[in-house]
Amino acid sequence: MLKQYETVFIATPVLSDAQMKEAVAKYTKLITDNGGEIVYEEDWGLKQLAYPIQHKTSGFYYLIEFKANPDFVNTLEIQYKRDERIIRFLTVALDKDAVAYAEHRREVRAAKKNAPAAEAPAAESKVDAEIEEEVEENKED
Repeated sequence: MLKQYETVFIATPVLSDAQMKEAVAKYTKLITDNGGEIVYEEDWGLKQLAYPIQHKTSGFYYLIEFKANPDFVNTLEIQYKRDERIIRFLTVALDKDAVAYAEHRREVRAAKKNAPAAEAPAAESKVDAEIEEEVEENKED
């Protein structure tokens, strides 16, 4: 049975755009080649780190949401550890509430992207209210 996971990795800031795309392609191909399915990808770009990692103060963040067999996560994390371009990573299994929240987060980002600048905050607050309602309903269950 496939479980849904979310992985975020931080790549070294000295990579060019082509090298970053190559690293992302490597991991998405690894997921699909091992029977997984990519649900969502998001490039968070170059961000400052909270503290230095390997003497670096910034890094390229990338998020991949995917479905895969539980055995595969170990394989993915071994590949992260072997790749010198990756300075940190975190992979978590998503439960049903986290999956619902991730779907709402994607909808908010899509609404922000497609809506005019004046309507974006209203759309975001509406979706936030919906998320809060859903969380309250799930607490009652």
